[in-house]
Amino acid sequence: MNLTEWPLLVVADHHKDEFEKERLGELIQQLKKDNITVIPSINIEHIVDLCASQRDISGVLIDINMNASRASILEAVVALRKRFPRLNIFILAEKSSAEELPTEILESTNGFYWLDDDTVTFMAGRLSHLIKEYAESNYGPFFKGLVNYVDEFKYAWHTPGHMGGEGFKKSPAGTAFYNFFGENTLRSDLSISVPDLGSLLDHSGPIGDSEKFASDTFNSDQTYYILNGTSTVNQVIWRSQVSRDDLALVDRNCHKSLNYAMVITNAKPMYMMPRRNALGIIGPVKMSEMTEMTSLHKKSASPIISEEELGKDIVMSALTNSTYDGLAYNVRKVKKELGNHVNYMHFDEAWYAYARFHPIYDGFYGMTPDENKEHPPVFTSHSTHKLLNAFSQGSMLHIKNGDKEAIVPDEFNEAYMMHASTSPNYPMIASLDVSTKMMHDNGVQMSHDNILDAIELRQKMVRIQKEFLQKGEWFFGMWQPTEYKGEAFESVTKDTLAENQDAWVLQPNAKWHGFEDLEEDFILLDPIKLTFTTPGVEADGTYTENGIPAGIVADYLMNKGIVTEKTDTYSFLMLHSFGTSKGKQGELLSALLNFKKDYDNNTSLEVVFPNLLEESDKYQGMGLKDLCDAMHHFYKENNFLAEMQKAFENLPEQTMKPADAYEQVVRKNVEYTYLEDMMNKIPAVMIVPYPPGIPVMMGGEILNDASKAVYNYLSILEKYENTFPGYEKDIHGVERDIVDGKIKYKTLCIKETNLGE
Repeated sequence: MNLTEWPLLVVADHHKDEFEKERLGELIQQLKKDNITVIPSINIEHIVDLCASQRDISGVLIDINMNASRASILEAVVALRKRFPRLNIFILAEKSSAEELPTEILESTNGFYWLDDDTVTFMAGRLSHLIKEYAESNYGPFFKGLVNYVDEFKYAWHTPGHMGGEGFKKSPAGTAFYNFFGENTLRSDLSISVPDLGSLLDHSGPIGDSEKFASDTFNSDQTYYILNGTSTVNQVIWRSQVSRDDLALVDRNCHKSLNYAMVITNAKPMYMMPRRNALGIIGPVKMSEMTEMTSLHKKSASPIISEEELGKDIVMSALTNSTYDGLAYNVRKVKKELGNHVNYMHFDEAWYAYARFHPIYDGFYGMTPDENKEHPPVFTSHSTHKLLNAFSQGSMLHIKNGDKEAIVPDEFNEAYMMHASTSPNYPMIASLDVSTKMMHDNGVQMSHDNILDAIELRQKMVRIQKEFLQKGEWFFGMWQPTEYKGEAFESVTKDTLAENQDAWVLQPNAKWHGFEDLEEDFILLDPIKLTFTTPGVEADGTYTENGIPAGIVADYLMNKGIVTEKTDTYSFLMLHSFGTSKGKQGELLSALLNFKKDYDNNTSLEVVFPNLLEESDKYQGMGLKDLCDAMHHFYKENNFLAEMQKAFENLPEQTMKPADAYEQVVRKNVEYTYLEDMMNKIPAVMIVPYPPGIPVMMGGEILNDASKAVYNYLSILEKYENTFPGYEKDIHGVERDIVDGKIKYKTLCIKETNLGE
C-alpha cells in the first residue's frame, strides 16, 4: 500500500521560535523519508473545507502554538471531528502548553506530540503507523484483497488473454487502449482462476465478505452483487420465485425489465394503476389498488385468469419506488396492505439506493427497519451505479426475510447463476465494494450535504421566479411544496427542510402536486429529484395562451453541455447526485436564464439550433419563441395531455400472457403493421413511449374500440413527428418507415389475428 497516496495536512506557522521551527522542519523531513506526503498550511480557519475537498487526507497535524487564537483552534478541531469522525487529528505542542489544552480538544484528537521531548524519529514513526491504519481502514473487503493481489506483481498464465494489459501493447491500437485506461485498471482485470479473491458465483472469499458487508450496510438479510445492471437484478428476483402461470400484481409504471421478467417467468400479470396529474407527471399508485379486495376484483376481471385459478395466491408484487419524479411510498403501509395476500414483495429502487442513509427517507424504502415483523420476504433492486458511486451496470440485490419464510441462499443462487457470468468483471466488483464502504463510512454526511445543496438550488429557483413575476415576466418553476408550516418554502432554513421529513410528505389537499384522493403520510417527495416546470399549462390542465414545451428547453440545455435525466411535456427532471457541484448548479441557472433571454428576444434558430435547420426548411426564418409557440399550439389544439391521460387510465384488454405474445415472435408468427391498420390487432411486443416510460400496451393486449384512446394517442405522436422534424419521440416497440415523405409508425403484431370484427 502506497502511503504517499494518503497525505498528512500540517497546520503550523512559526515566525518567532526558531527551535520549534527547526524541530518541525526535521519532523516533516522524516515524514517524507517515511514516504508520507505532507501538505503544509498556515490557515486554521479553512482546514474543514480543505479536508472536504481533498478526501485522501489521512490526518491533520495542528501546532497548538501557531499564530492563531486558542478559540479558533478549538473551533477548528471540534468542527473537524464532527464532520469527519474517522479522520486522524493530531496536536503538536510543548509539554507546558499541553497542560493548558481544553477538554474539548483532548476529546477530539487521536494523539499528542511534544516537540521538546519526543524524538523526531519516534514522532514520524508513530504518525506513519496511524496513517497506515487509517488508509487500510478505507478499503472494503474485496477492494483491499484486489489491491494486495495486484501489488504482488504475479505472473499470470490464465484468462483474460491480455494478461494484465501486456497483450494490448502488442499493437498500436492496443497500446492506445492501454495508455488510456492505465496499468492498474488492466492488471486488476482478473479471472475466476484467482482463488485468493473468492468467487462471485459461490459468494465466497473476499467477494462473499464484501456482499455480507453490503448486507449490513444496506440493512438487508442477504445482499448479492449483480454485474449486468438492475434489469438483470429484476429478472433474477422474479426467476427465483415466479414460475409458469403464477399470478403477479405489478405497478403499470414499471421499468421494461420487469415486463421482460413477466415474459421469462411466464407469469400472468394484473396491474396496479398509477395516478397522473394535469401536468402529465406520473404519480403514485393508490393504496386502494393494493388491498386484498381490489386484488380479488382484478383476478375475477382478468380475461387470462381462469375460474379455476381465482383461488391461487398472488406470488409476486412489484412497485416502482421512487417514481421517475421522485415520489416514494411509505413502505410500512405498503407492506401492511400487500403483505396479507402477496407471497413476495419487490420494490424496484433503481434510482433510490441512498435512502437508507438519511432520516428524511425513514420508512419510505424497501429495506427500512420495521417494528411490524409480519410480512412476506421483501426484495429490493438497486442500481448502485446510478446515484451512488460504482461502475456502470454495477447493481445490488437486497433481501429481507419474511416472518414465516426466509429465502434459502442455495436455492436463490440457482436463479442468480442463470444470469451471472463465469468471467465476472473484477474492477466492477471492486466499485460495488467501494460504494458500500463509502456509504458505510460517510453515507449520512454525504447524503445530508447533498440534500442541503439540492434544497439551496430549489430555493434559488423560487426566488428567481418570484423576482421575474414581480416584474410581470415568466421564469421556470419547481414542482415542490410552496410552504412549510405556514412559511414560504424559500424562506425556511435549509437545515429545517433537511431535518424534517414532514416538509416533503405530500399533504392530501395541497394544490402544488395536483393528485386527487391522496392518502395521509403515504407519499414522500425526494429532495434530490428536481422536477422543473415550464410555462404552458395550469395546475388544472388548462392550456395558457403561450407555452414552452420542455423538449425544446432540454435541447437548449443539451447544446450548453447540460443533460436532463427525463423530459415530459411541460416539465423536466434533474438528478442532484453526490457528484453535483456548486459549479454545475451555477451553469444550470445561467443556461436557464440564457434560455429566457433568447426566448424573450425570439433569437433566430440559426443561432440557437443550427442543426435543426438541417432537418427541415420549415424552420427557416423562425426564432426560439416561434418554435415554442408552434409546438405549444400543437399540444393545445390536439389536447395532448388529456389524450395521453385517456390512453393510460384504461388498460387494453389482455388476450394472452406477455410470454405467449413473445412466443409468437420466436415462432415468426408476427408481422409489422402500420398504426393506421392496427385496430383490432394484437401487438406481440410492449409499446412504451418515453416520456413517460409506462407501457401504453403490453404484448398480448388488443387494440380495439375499448382501447381506442391508445390509438388516438399514438396517432397524435405520429402527427407530432411529422409536424416537427428533429423532435422524434422515443417509443420502445415502434419502428418507423418513411412513406411519401411522411413518418409512419409500425409495430410487430401477431399474424392471422383480427379480433373484434
